[in-house]
Amino acid sequence: MKHTKIEWTEATWNPVTGCDKISPGCKNCYAEVMARRLKAMGQPNYRDGFRLTLQPQMLELPLKWKKPQMIFVNSMSDLFHKDVPVEFIERVFDVMNKARRHTFQVLTKRAERLAELSGRLSWSENIWMGVSVESRKYAGRIDELRNTGAQIKFLSLEPLLGPLGALDLTGIDWVIVGGESGHKARPMKAEWAIDIQRQCAAQNVKFFFKQWGAWGADGQKRSKKTNGRLLSEKEWNDRPAPAAAPV
Repeated sequence: MKHTKIEWTEATWNPVTGCDKISPGCKNCYAEVMARRLKAMGQPNYRDGFRLTLQPQMLELPLKWKKPQMIFVNSMSDLFHKDVPVEFIERVFDVMNKARRHTFQVLTKRAERLAELSGRLSWSENIWMGVSVESRKYAGRIDELRNTGAQIKFLSLEPLLGPLGALDLTGIDWVIVGGESGHKARPMKAEWAIDIQRQCAAQNVKFFFKQWGAWGADGQKRSKKTNGRLLSEKEWNDRPAPAAAPV
C-alpha cells in the first residue's frame, strides 16, 4: 500500500502508469514529473518514464491489504486511456469488486470512453467514479459520468482554471475543488470556488475544498502549505460515507 498526502483519499494503487495530455488541466501534470523522478531513482515500474504502461503485477495488491482504505486508483495514469485494453480495465474492476473492504476512487478525463464501457463493467458499491473538469469547455464530462453505472459519482474540479457557470449536479454525490500547485501553477480565483460551493449547497451535494495551491485567496503566490485549505474562512471536508462491506 502506498500512503498519500492527497487530502481526499488515503492510499494509491497504480495498476497502470503513464499517460498523455488531452486538455489544459494536464499542462503541469504532477504525475509526469513524479514518474521522471521515479525512473531516475531506478523504480522498476517507471523504467519507461511516463509512457503508458500496464502493471499486471500490481493488480492483486488491494486484496492483500487488510485495513479498509480509501484508495485512489491510478493516481499516476488514467484507467480509461484509449491504450488500456478493455480486458485489463475489466481485470481492475474484478479486483475492486472482490476487495469490498476498500473504497476505490477512480478518476478520469476520458469521460467518453468511460460512458462507452460502463455497461461492460461491474459497479459494486465500493467503486466511486469521478471525472475531472477544469473549465467550462469540459463540463460535458459530467453528463458522461451521469450516465454510468457507478453508485457514487464525483467531480474533481482541479486545477480549477476558470468559472464553471451554472452546474447541473443531478446524480452527482461529491464535488472536490482545488487550485494548482507547483512553480508554473495557474491561479484560481476565490469567486470561482465559492460559486461552486454555493451550488453544491443548493443542490445538496457534498463539497470538499482540497487546497488553494500556489496562489492564495488574495491572488498572491506563496507556498501551498502557507495558502492552506480555507475557503470563506472554513475547511470543507464533506464526502460520501463508504458503503458498508464485509471485511
